[in-house]
Amino acid sequence: MNTRMRRCCAVGMAAVLGTGLIGAPAGAETTGGGGHDREALHKAVVDIGGMIGIAGIQVRFHDERGVWADSAGVRELGRPGKPATDGRFRAGSITKTFISTVVLQLVAEGRVKLDDPLRDYLPDYGLDGRITVRMMLQHTSGIFNYTGENRPDGTLDPGIPMEGQTWVDTRFHTYRPADLIRLALSKPANFEPGTRWSYSNTNYILAGQLIERVTGTSYATQVERRVLRPLGLRDTTLPGTDPDIRGPHAHGYYNYLRDDKPVTVDVTRLNPSAAGSAGELVTTTRDLDTFLSALLGGKILPPALVAEMRTALPTGPVSAYGLGLEADRLAPGCDVVGHTGSIQGYTSVMFATADGRRQVELSVTVGALDPRDTQSLPKASAAARDLIVAGLCGDSA
Repeated sequence: MNTRMRRCCAVGMAAVLGTGLIGAPAGAETTGGGGHDREALHKAVVDIGGMIGIAGIQVRFHDERGVWADSAGVRELGRPGKPATDGRFRAGSITKTFISTVVLQLVAEGRVKLDDPLRDYLPDYGLDGRITVRMMLQHTSGIFNYTGENRPDGTLDPGIPMEGQTWVDTRFHTYRPADLIRLALSKPANFEPGTRWSYSNTNYILAGQLIERVTGTSYATQVERRVLRPLGLRDTTLPGTDPDIRGPHAHGYYNYLRDDKPVTVDVTRLNPSAAGSAGELVTTTRDLDTFLSALLGGKILPPALVAEMRTALPTGPVSAYGLGLEADRLAPGCDVVGHTGSIQGYTSVMFATADGRRQVELSVTVGALDPRDTQSLPKASAAARDLIVAGLCGDSA
């Protein structure tokens, strides 16, 4: 997992299919028919679940022939039992797609305009008047990332504590959105608004505040009223400051060095206010599958605004970013749209093929790992990418 992921954003791992074979692997959840490569996908899931640095994995594939869900590894280190295929997990920056959806619903209602200055809605922060709502949602505002930025020389310009013993000691601290925003604005802007792209969690803390200012209620209330309740997403929550994951869930772990010795800490319980409207979501693969299908299908946003959401700026050779949606080319001929997420202990993926016919949702929980081991997690990430490609874009899917 790369530096950006460690700072509570994303670009991660995944897996999918969604069809029945003649007999599913033991423990897999199935609806629908066919798919002769299910055994190969199941083997790949088991292999990932057994890799160094991975505690567990749960995946859900959905295509024109049905749904297939599987899991491997363990729910909790030192105890038997696989992660539940309907278990809850911290989804990190997948939260951003939910928040962007609500902002765009407000655009549809005429209460927000994408190309208005953001400071018109949030006058208290002294924002640069050139920053628009669109720039906020697309990460072209230039605002410093409150979870830290990498300098050109490779060193870190820190924000709030995100690593090591300091983070472990402060992981139950409550952060107020206004304090996170003011911390970010105390730093020089990364670039002139609208001239470049740079992922910044601060943008989506601001988006949450915009929702609250326009509606007069919390962003969590608006996400519940506008997205969770209408779609029946009963296992998805925005927990605020609640450190617990309610319901069945797998444990996530954080690894760091203390006195030059590797330490592994169970960080399943943490105060998610450090992530807030940029990354606090707790959900399931089933709920994410329902949400992404509804979003891309135009059921919760007008088609014109779904198109705006999907209009993406290049962010790398094979990646781009829209308004709360990533677009990636995972392999030749395998273009996907969705979002990824990472928060200490958990990495998640929510992708659909560009045509929306196939989807994958995945959660990987980090296990025990010597932080000096620089090979194991990239190996697991590559294996997860191969799994996604095989499930979403394989000829036999």
